[in-house]
Amino acid sequence: MRKSVWKQGMLAATVAFNVLGAPAWAQAAEGDAIVKLRVLETTDLHVNMVNYDYFADKPTDEYGFAKTATLIRKAREEAKNSLLFDNGDLIQGNPLGDYVAKVDPLEEGETHPVYKAMNLFDYDAGNIGNHEFNFGLDFLQKSLAGSEFPYVNANVYVDDGDDDESNDKHYFTPYLILDREVVDESGATHTLKVGVIGFVPPQIMAWDKAHLEGKVVAKDIIDTAKALVPKMKAGGADIVIAIPHSGFETVPQSENMENATYYLSEVPDIDVILFGHSHRNFPDPAFEGVPGVDLEKGTINGVAAAMPGFWGNRLGVVDLELQLADGKWSVVETKVELRNIYDAATKTPLVEADQAVIEAVYEEHQDTIEYVRGPVGETTAPINSFFALLQDDPSIQIVNDAQTAYIAKALQGTEYEGLPVLSAGAPFKAGGRQGPTYYTNIPAGSLAIKNVADLYLYSNTVHAVLLTGAEVKEWLEWSAGQFNTIDPKSAAPQPLVNAAFPTYNFDVIDGVTYEIDVTKPPRYDASGKEIINPDSNRIVNLQYNGKPIDPEQKFVVATNNYRASSSALANPGGDRIIVKAPDENRQAVIDYIRDNGTINPSADGNWKLANTLGRANVTFLTSPDAAAFAASMDTLEYVGATADGYAEYRIVQSSTGDTAPSAPKPETVEPAQQSIYIVKPGDNLSKIAKLYGVTWQQLAKHNKLKNPNLIYPNQRIAIPSK
Repeated sequence: MRKSVWKQGMLAATVAFNVLGAPAWAQAAEGDAIVKLRVLETTDLHVNMVNYDYFADKPTDEYGFAKTATLIRKAREEAKNSLLFDNGDLIQGNPLGDYVAKVDPLEEGETHPVYKAMNLFDYDAGNIGNHEFNFGLDFLQKSLAGSEFPYVNANVYVDDGDDDESNDKHYFTPYLILDREVVDESGATHTLKVGVIGFVPPQIMAWDKAHLEGKVVAKDIIDTAKALVPKMKAGGADIVIAIPHSGFETVPQSENMENATYYLSEVPDIDVILFGHSHRNFPDPAFEGVPGVDLEKGTINGVAAAMPGFWGNRLGVVDLELQLADGKWSVVETKVELRNIYDAATKTPLVEADQAVIEAVYEEHQDTIEYVRGPVGETTAPINSFFALLQDDPSIQIVNDAQTAYIAKALQGTEYEGLPVLSAGAPFKAGGRQGPTYYTNIPAGSLAIKNVADLYLYSNTVHAVLLTGAEVKEWLEWSAGQFNTIDPKSAAPQPLVNAAFPTYNFDVIDGVTYEIDVTKPPRYDASGKEIINPDSNRIVNLQYNGKPIDPEQKFVVATNNYRASSSALANPGGDRIIVKAPDENRQAVIDYIRDNGTINPSADGNWKLANTLGRANVTFLTSPDAAAFAASMDTLEYVGATADGYAEYRIVQSSTGDTAPSAPKPETVEPAQQSIYIVKPGDNLSKIAKLYGVTWQQLAKHNKLKNPNLIYPNQRIAIPSK
């Protein structure tokens, strides 16, 4: 089966409420017939047309439509009859998408590179995803104009400004009835009328409020399906394929549910569901035991369903056996599988890239590579993770600042608006088993987009949880397992960092201030699932807005999908997630830098080690490249190089309790000619200089500050005479 019919006068798309007459080709005689139909799905490609990691600036075998395309060709060769659909989130999500939308914007008459690639494969139809709205409706329409296949969406309507739903008009074509020629098992041909309907999460009205308010409205997915699927059947649809850009949840159904696929499967007369949005896989063992799910057949409540991951890392393959009896087609057998482009276990590619795709987008791909190598903003201070396990750190600070800004915006207009927003970030590159070169080290000056890969390694998405002050403390108690228990009375060398505790679990929660007393044993085991020292509390002096934290105060904490879904401390009871954003944390950092232009990532010093080490010989390992920074810190004494290449330091605590770096001794001046300023949270050198009528340059020189952008709470700044 092929779809040349669509390109020959568009007879393939019988749109909305009209059904075309039977095509001119000969029909098979009436009677029982068996047709094997293969339905293929791509979803959440997010502009990943080429198998290239723009952040790392190198090719990848793990994702990319160029690889998926090879699977599509093979899957079609295996089947007499096939259909191909895309489920959206197509035009946004990586630097190529940003380049086409913002750097060298798509113009009228130009074809978006995603369609240069996908038009090669004669898709039957596409669905609109939530990220299609990120650049506004005008850009979306300009992009869709380049598609040679039709689009459907049923639950987005024109905002006509009245309260009368009876006269509401669809913004997009709500559904299609496609005439497709199929060949049955005996070789006879039939015309199969394939109904296709699409949906998007109603949350687009919040996520892209600035682009959509007053222009469109989004309605409930299930209510829309119940209203339109019967019309599709009445219009002649033999089978109905629903394409919801919506994930899978079995929580009680609610109005305008974001992840509504499970309840969509209960709507009568839907034969296939091709879903996506949440970047998961279905069928998958993760759904074992879920009521209504048959993993062997790949069905949800008896409906064949597929969700093939994201970024083109998998292809959804739904095999149907259709039977014609008494003039009606019915699905009698189903088999669903996901085909991978990469074997993660053996780290080997399973297919080669399709060169036609590579060639189709070559120009835009090369332009994007040049773009990611260029600046996205400026940083007034170096960003490194050399001391991320010792003190508040700029590489975490910038991530937390970006997450805080993202979630604060996402909460606008919701019931949670106005609640204090905290943010949890962890050091991903902090040495450990990866060796002494495994650190973030970005110099001051221009920031390229690819630098963000140094700040955020993983393709996590932004989430937020609702916690109390007491629960925030427990989360931090688990995080404090990063450190060994120090005996302040022992003179023997004691490493500060527990090497068995993954640094990506060392969450620093910004927006509160606290100290960590490492002379007390950890409260939790490394997994955070068990309290091993119930009487121990490493987190001390935990404050919000300068006052002891209220255990009952509610906080919104920005984090990532991994932490929110896997940690009982970040998500007690499993029901605390209030934001499940589809955007990556990495993209949030890029947008934050771009929006601000010039950033100062200097850490605000919201946490430090408690001054309880006494005279203990506590050691800390970091990169040899940290030497220039360590030289300005009187809380570290260099010990020497280790056999495996690390630089070893001894931690020195002052009698005043300073555990964050303090400035070197100021130039010698008479006591009467100088004064001392103790740095407070939120201070910078310019602010201090204004208080004393001097310049920040004078302060930096007088205190011999090698990096004037890095000052810390409780640091002593000597003020020179005018």
